[in-house]
Amino acid sequence: MKVVVIGCTHAGTSAVVNLKILYPDAEVVVYEKNDNISFLSCGIALSVGKIVTEPEKLFYNSPENLAQSGITTRMKHEVLDIDFDNKKIKVKDLCSSKEFQDSYDKLIITLGSWPIVPKLDGIDLENILLCKNYNHAKIIDEKKSSAKNVVIIGAGYIGVELAEAFERLGKHVTLIDAEDRIMSKYLDKEFSDIAEKEFTNRGIKLVLGEKVVKFKGNNGKVEKVITDKGEYEGDLVVLCIGFRPNTKLIEGKLDTLKNGAIIIDDYMRTSREDVFAAGDCCMVRYNPAKDNRYIPLATNAVRMGLLIARNIEKPVLRYMGTQGTSGIKIYDVSIASTGLTVESAKATTNLEIDSVTIHENNRPEFMPTFDEVMIKLVFEKESKRIVGGQIASKIDMTEFMNTLSVVIQNEMTLEELAMTDFFFQPHFNKPWGILNSVALRRIN
Repeated sequence: MKVVVIGCTHAGTSAVVNLKILYPDAEVVVYEKNDNISFLSCGIALSVGKIVTEPEKLFYNSPENLAQSGITTRMKHEVLDIDFDNKKIKVKDLCSSKEFQDSYDKLIITLGSWPIVPKLDGIDLENILLCKNYNHAKIIDEKKSSAKNVVIIGAGYIGVELAEAFERLGKHVTLIDAEDRIMSKYLDKEFSDIAEKEFTNRGIKLVLGEKVVKFKGNNGKVEKVITDKGEYEGDLVVLCIGFRPNTKLIEGKLDTLKNGAIIIDDYMRTSREDVFAAGDCCMVRYNPAKDNRYIPLATNAVRMGLLIARNIEKPVLRYMGTQGTSGIKIYDVSIASTGLTVESAKATTNLEIDSVTIHENNRPEFMPTFDEVMIKLVFEKESKRIVGGQIASKIDMTEFMNTLSVVIQNEMTLEELAMTDFFFQPHFNKPWGILNSVALRRIN
């Protein structure tokens, strides 16, 4: 069996590593445009803030390591075309410019995603940067020392993490987003308010509800970011607007969502026989809303890659979908969410939903110390099926959202969560666990 893999970041790496374990005699060939694999872009802000001392530490695998496992790793090779009928691909060696063909028995497409770059006046000015791969990380690392006024465009997770990292370096930071709240896709207002306060308390300028319309510069370098309501100084600008699936290669050849994300079944199979896909170039099955969505997360990618390896010859292990669970630490506050927020449920579904929020101490008040936690559940009004949740506290309670992810995946109700068995020990919690407590509040 010859398996060809196009693209090799998280999903591709997971697929080939597990393929070689399950099928040691299989011929596995990887084609990757870059000269590196497995870079954790979520760690770029850690590198900027010097928590991770250099970007090179954000790799968890390498072409050399894959080669030692018997995987043919052809880096700096771009696949130009795919002939699905004849199971052939056209490839260009980016070093020599030589083009050639290769064939496959099974094809794995893990093309990943690419940052959204708006077509605005001045977008090509120097020091307007992207934040996605290793090369971007190196450029940001090189530019950060000379920058004074840093503008981050996009207040999702990557944007807010970069804002904190640059502020910690003593930069003047402006965070711009067209939405009226930061992290609005992941958090309801009472939780994003906490994060915003952490930023404003430290002098970060939040510019919300404003859309960037152009950039101004001098001598080819950016100097100002212009929005529909104002202008802001910035000698370093980082675009963190979002991502789209990098699927131009298969456009019109495979079934996709409207945004180009490849449609896959529960076994990672595409609309063409013997062709699999995984990671940020694909849709996911979103359990809270019971629909298909585009949610680019490394956690989704590595699971999908493993599933391809397991299902490469026949369907044996089914994809269980995702809740889009994520977490972030903003200065002293740990925040996490899973599933739908109240706002996202109203905007993207027809579900009739309700919610319950409590403020609770993490352990008994007779203990020497205890900390307040805010936790929220989102649920369907009639069935009481839990579809989402959020948590925030000065101590790390984010793992409760992993537990809640399982609750959502298994379609548990408020009553079932209220009565779920969790241990009690005063060092850690109260007789009623915090997930019990928030569910009990609404059924009482």
